Amino acid sequence: MSAEYAAFGLAPAMRAGGVLTNGDYQVHREFVDFVVDGRPLLFQLSDLDAVSPLASDVPPAIFTAQVRGLLLEADAPLDGGRHIIYGCPECEGIECGAVTAVIEREGDDYVWRDFAWQTGERADLERNGYHAIGPFRFHGTEYRAALNALLDIDPGARRRVLLIGARVALLAKLAAALRAIGIGADIARDVTGVPADELRVYGAVVFGPAVADAERAAVRESFRAVGLDVAHVEGLAPIVPLLVAQVEHALDRGPRELRRLTGLVAAEGAAGVEVTTTCRVRLTAHRLDRLSRGHAYDVFDGTLEPGRHRIPLQARAVKGASFIVARTSGSVLVAAMAH
Repeated sequence: MSAEYAAFGLAPAMRAGGVLTNGDYQVHREFVDFVVDGRPLLFQLSDLDAVSPLASDVPPAIFTAQVRGLLLEADAPLDGGRHIIYGCPECEGIECGAVTAVIEREGDDYVWRDFAWQTGERADLERNGYHAIGPFRFHGTEYRAALNALLDIDPGARRRVLLIGARVALLAKLAAALRAIGIGADIARDVTGVPADELRVYGAVVFGPAVADAERAAVRESFRAVGLDVAHVEGLAPIVPLLVAQVEHALDRGPRELRRLTGLVAAEGAAGVEVTTTCRVRLTAHRLDRLSRGHAYDVFDGTLEPGRHRIPLQARAVKGASFIVARTSGSVLVAAMAH
């Protein structure tokens, strides 16, 4: 094997879920991504919508088994010593397609080679191989340390959101939408007297516009008092898909430098979008009419090259109080339209 050494690391990542304009739901998945030489391996796979097997919503025993498999402490799940590196975010079947690779030991080193797109029992390297990716050789000490560290972390921790506000009907709809895409949600008026162990399950708090400043401050102090740093979301408008997008952005724990979508501004009838790698970007406009009814418009869906882009938007989509949601497979950003 002639592969040069590559740095191996892990980083939190997510597959962005959401409520689509046609009413469908896209499942939210949080997972641990593989970082090779400082860059997420997923970025090399043509904007593939997929997650690693190290997902936070799998049972602890399965999560541990996945880690042990990557360490070669268990038999490979596929023929030929192949392991699933990325799979379908909606289901567990390989029939939907998965990125697989051979993982093997060479002395103290671990080698990942022969990456391929696989939909059955065997991979066809000639037709479906990723010939430009790998092989990668990782130092055993670094590789084992990164993966073993995952075994000390609760993979499902802090995947719930606390919703605080006066409009119970809206909060109930938001909670239902979040649960439908895989994010737990609870509704409360405040957190006075809530035990620390219960507060620790929350990764974000969403405040409705009717919550007074003093009440918000009290909630923040309750979390600080037990040593928790949670994201706080100020709801932009009573539009459920927009609020879902704000929650997803708040729950994104991945380092900014390892994200595809890093910037969004909305002004003067256009959206300014910044991406770090070639990827598909979808823009949705949400607006409130004079009767405070929500309207949604799909305003852009295309592949963007790395850099900053100005995308003109339909005038009717951003009339009045309006907001833009930008999505890639792994990131969500929200911006209010400045007129």
